[in-house]
Amino acid sequence: MLVTQEPLIQTLGCVNWPDEFPDRPEVVFDMRCDGDEILLHFRVREDVTRAVCAADREPVWEDSCVEFFFAPAGDGLYYNFECSCTGKLWLCCGRGRENRIFLPDEAYSAVRRRSSLGSRPFGLMETGEWELELAIPARALAFHRLDSFRGLRAKGNFYKCGNKLPRRHYLSWAPVRTPAPDFHRPEFFDDIVFD
Repeated sequence: MLVTQEPLIQTLGCVNWPDEFPDRPEVVFDMRCDGDEILLHFRVREDVTRAVCAADREPVWEDSCVEFFFAPAGDGLYYNFECSCTGKLWLCCGRGRENRIFLPDEAYSAVRRRSSLGSRPFGLMETGEWELELAIPARALAFHRLDSFRGLRAKGNFYKCGNKLPRRHYLSWAPVRTPAPDFHRPEFFDDIVFD
C-alpha cells in the first residue's frame, strides 16, 4: 500500500520475469497529492537510455519509459500514464489490454512533464541517469468526474520498461505474477490512499 501523506521514496524493485529479462536498472520514485494533482518524480539509473519517440501517442514503451497505471474507482476502468524519458506520453483508459481508448487532447495538454534529458529524441545514449516529473490533474481522468484526489482510495502500479533497449527490462512496484511480461493486469494493482 502507498499512502501519500508525505513523499516517501519507493523502489521499482520487482523483476517479474528474471529468467528471460534479468536486467535491473535502479529506479525510485515518490508520489504525493496536492489536492487536485498527483505529483510523480522518477529517478532512473540505467546503462543505456533510448529516446526515439518525437511526439505524444507514439510507442513510448519502446523507449526508456516509466509508467503509472491507475484505477481511481471500483468500476473496472483504469488509466495508463506511460511516459518516455523525454516526456512523450501515451494516455489511455479501459478495462484491460484490449479496446483501450485514447484520452482526449485536453488530457495530454493538462499533464505537465519535465525531463532532465530535455524533450527531443536522441536515439541511444549511455547517459546513466535521468529524472522525470509528472503532474497529473484530476481533470485529466476524462472518464471519471474527480475534482480532487484527497481522501481517494484507489489501486495502481508503477513500471519501468524499454522494449527496444539493448537489454530489455520490465520492473514494477507491486509484483506482476504472469508467465510473460504484461502490465495490463489490474488484478495485481496495489492500494494507493490519498490523504
